[in-house]
Amino acid sequence: MALHWEDAEDIAEQLAVAHPDVDPLTVRFTDLHHWVCALPGFGDDPKASSEGKLERIQMAWVEQRES
Repeated sequence: MALHWEDAEDIAEQLAVAHPDVDPLTVRFTDLHHWVCALPGFGDDPKASSEGKLERIQMAWVEQRES
């Protein structure tokens, strides 16, 4: 199953595994965009991202770390 920008929780889970020592709140959106696009299984258009989508992913990642 391909990941898309709307799959914030699934993307956050994969980012937490790929970057376990990173505080998501310190990641610039340009870096976050690159990391999401580099995830195995990411199949969406890189140009279809937006600040709002990246923020939702970032907040889902924060929640992953806190749980």
